[in-house]
Amino acid sequence: MISAFGIVNSSNGRYHVEGLEDYRPIGAFSFLGRYRVIDFPVSNLSNSDIDRIQVYVSQNPRSLAEHLSYGQHYNINAKRGKLQLLFNQDSRVNPIYNTDIRAYHDNLDVIRRMQQDYVVITAGNWIFTENFQELLETHVASGADVTLLYHKSSTADRHYRNSNILELNRQKGVKSIKPNDLTQANRNVFMDTYVMSKNRFIDLIEKAVAKSSIYNLTDILNAENDELDIRGVQHKGSYVASIYDVKSYFDANMNLLDYDVAAGLVNAKWPIYTQTTDASPVHYFKGAEVTNSMIANGCIIRGTVENSIIGRGVTIGKGAVVKHCMVLSHSVIGDGVHIENQIVDKWAQVLHVKELSATEEDPGYVRREDVL
Repeated sequence: MISAFGIVNSSNGRYHVEGLEDYRPIGAFSFLGRYRVIDFPVSNLSNSDIDRIQVYVSQNPRSLAEHLSYGQHYNINAKRGKLQLLFNQDSRVNPIYNTDIRAYHDNLDVIRRMQQDYVVITAGNWIFTENFQELLETHVASGADVTLLYHKSSTADRHYRNSNILELNRQKGVKSIKPNDLTQANRNVFMDTYVMSKNRFIDLIEKAVAKSSIYNLTDILNAENDELDIRGVQHKGSYVASIYDVKSYFDANMNLLDYDVAAGLVNAKWPIYTQTTDASPVHYFKGAEVTNSMIANGCIIRGTVENSIIGRGVTIGKGAVVKHCMVLSHSVIGDGVHIENQIVDKWAQVLHVKELSATEEDPGYVRREDVL
């Protein structure tokens, strides 16, 4: 087993999900009614026997901090393992300064103290499963300076906006990292996941800070490309999702209502850990109808739910119809209300508006704690 620590970057300034991110970082977003987005990268690291994990966060950290706690629910070794939540303060003068390099440089003393030889850096807004020990072994065997994980996509002209793509040579060497311009369908989409030695990582942070105050890690890799051996490794899993706006968040959840699609992410041999909540089972009242939906515990269902994801402790009133929606925890959909293609944030109540519809291409959003 290769000695490595993990970093989950939940403070990338390239993304902002309108509405939802006003209250919490993307890593703290509810996923499938039961999980948080951060559960997937942290579980990948834990399942890969990487039990020293740093999670970086900047704005609105409370929700993420409460969910992560001390990391005990991620099966991290209690004696030698540790989950650290590390903070950096986003610049309010100009968001161009809000880079991953700044986050790492703000916490460079913590990184220096890590005793592991290698680091696996992954993003807090991607949903996939990956054995990072296998990726580490591939990296070490190749002799590369840096290894980057990518997804071979045939829909990059429609998805993965604000993501980067890798230009590779025939030997899977990385020629450049550049933004996805949405002009080509077939692309190698960079999954914001890096493997390198700890010393190489520190060296790149220091070089980036010296070159520019607005450099990201990808910028310094491009600048140092001629001096470094940078390799790309293709992700083999069938399910990959990146969350960067409301539509991508909605789709990442709703696509998993298809059993065959969900089988590409959910695997009993590779558990996704999360903080559990004790609550009663779902209570289905007479007249309730539910089809092709995920309903979390503690819910009260009196109406109709179709093709939807319902979080913990939600109430669906008598005669209500919920179609192709995400209703987050502790929300209330009142009697006789019809909603379609909506994301209803936590503790919201839809009572007086009896019809609330949007399209799949542009889902609606009901703000947290609002009463409609």
